[in-house]
Amino acid sequence: MEKISLQKRWLGVLALLIIVIIAYIDRINVSVLITNNDFLTAFELHDNRILQGQLMTIFLIGYGLSAFFITPIFETFLGYRRGLILSIILWAIFTAISPLAGSIFILLIFRAILGASEGPLFSLKTMYINEHFNSHERGKPNAVSSMGVSIGLSIGFPIIAFIIYQFSWVSSFYILSAFNILIGLPLILFFIQPSKHHQNEGKRSIKQLTNTFITALKTPGLIWVLIIEVATLSYLWGSSSWLPAYLLDEKGFSIKQMGIISSLPFIFSILSKFLGGYIIDRIANKKMTMIFFVGGLATALSIILTITSNNIIMIILGLILANGFWGIQGAAIPTLVQHLSDPKSVGSTYGIINGLGNFISAFIPAIMGYIISLNGNNNISSGFYVLIGTQLVIAICGLLFTKTKHVTVLEHNMTNGVATKTPH
Repeated sequence: MEKISLQKRWLGVLALLIIVIIAYIDRINVSVLITNNDFLTAFELHDNRILQGQLMTIFLIGYGLSAFFITPIFETFLGYRRGLILSIILWAIFTAISPLAGSIFILLIFRAILGASEGPLFSLKTMYINEHFNSHERGKPNAVSSMGVSIGLSIGFPIIAFIIYQFSWVSSFYILSAFNILIGLPLILFFIQPSKHHQNEGKRSIKQLTNTFITALKTPGLIWVLIIEVATLSYLWGSSSWLPAYLLDEKGFSIKQMGIISSLPFIFSILSKFLGGYIIDRIANKKMTMIFFVGGLATALSIILTITSNNIIMIILGLILANGFWGIQGAAIPTLVQHLSDPKSVGSTYGIINGLGNFISAFIPAIMGYIISLNGNNNISSGFYVLIGTQLVIAICGLLFTKTKHVTVLEHNMTNGVATKTPH
């Protein structure tokens, strides 16, 4: 295979960044839609916080199952480039047909399939970075590509709010579908280099698929990283699902103010994610997981500040700090996976972690909705205590991981460049 220059490899990372941005604008669409009366009326969702939460939950269930089961198939038979092409075409189709759902039941089915279409994204992204960057270089590309989560959420809330209230809730689905085809697909075709494994090897067997999956399951420290991933994603989906309703219904902000304030925390997490990647590439190997202890504890304290304050400035400050400390942890999970797993099963290992993480955390928006319904439908902050718990779990796991035997494996692999397949 022809050697790929640093510039081309980073163009691929930037392409992945934009694709992640589009994906996250797409998936938080319903978080803004549940504040729109026309949408709520169309699907009879008024005053039903539990069912509103299930719109995100059912998406994440599809996402998690797909990341777990489909990623090994993509890794074994397709590679990251063809996997991305197939995924983004399916996103576009099921986003476009969502407004045609005649009932909430059909809409939930479409949401599940849409989630399944997006499921392998982060595993495919992790495969690309693992293949094209050395072990000591992966923190920054992991961080930069993961910044798409925060960028997508920061610009997604105001963009979707503008589309919905200037045009209609139906328009938001069609415009997001167009983003996938007109922006996402060309980026893959022009900037994501094909996997060298799938260029040079012939047909693969079911046995190889099974071996890939089994190898991934044997990854050292898999359970620890999985628990951290579950808690991390629980914060992401819980906060992004209920933040607009918290600002509008409990704190009384206008729709314009909601769009701006919802985006601010995610803007700051963009910077913190890059900072996290920078730190990871420079700190001692065994201390990497301490970023979870510091970040998790600080995030929990920031959420407490937000929900216990009645001062607008303190509420905004708390939201910004919470997302900033949450974001600083962002690059650590894929970097851990890349260093702990076998080179041939990196995508599948991350698929297991990300898939189960999304599947389990999928229930958080609905659980929060249930807690909110028990405390009066407008007491949104009562559901945020769930998020505090998730961050305390991260802090505890980050601290305990340093005491396990898996730290020795991590140090050895990082020092010796294990799992490095860089085509320089």
